[in-house]
Amino acid sequence: MKDILPDLCDLYPEHLQIADPIFSSYGQKTVFHGEVVTVSCFEDNSRVRELVNTNGKGKVMVVDGGGSIRRALLGDMLAEKAASNGWEGIVIYGAIRDVAAQSQVNLGVHALKAYPMPTEKRGLGEIGKTLRFAGIVIQPGDHIYCDLNGIAVAKQPLALP
Repeated sequence: MKDILPDLCDLYPEHLQIADPIFSSYGQKTVFHGEVVTVSCFEDNSRVRELVNTNGKGKVMVVDGGGSIRRALLGDMLAEKAASNGWEGIVIYGAIRDVAAQSQVNLGVHALKAYPMPTEKRGLGEIGKTLRFAGIVIQPGDHIYCDLNGIAVAKQPLALP
């Protein structure tokens, strides 16, 4: 296990946005980074389900769930599917469930809270929107860096220390 955010902050302070410290790490991978793919959804993980079935090599899914912790946008089955399709990680401004099982999946997962209730599948949500939460603005194609210290976003890939 290593820390990457403190070093990135030392090397590239002018290139980084740091998310407010409101997220917890739930995945087996505690250090992950990649190109951002954005999803905007509220208490409906239909678009998350679509994306975990695609090739995620080198990518991190960033999900704006509106901060709702009343419905879990990611469970163990979707996390396993994301890992099997090469996703580096998923950051959720919302809740997840199946915490014990997700801690065993080779995927980085940051979320606000755990909550056992699943979402309703109504086919709602959008992929590819600019997201604003936790004091940062995230656009598709940005690069995100996550470890146990938090979350940082840059417009371009940064050389890791």
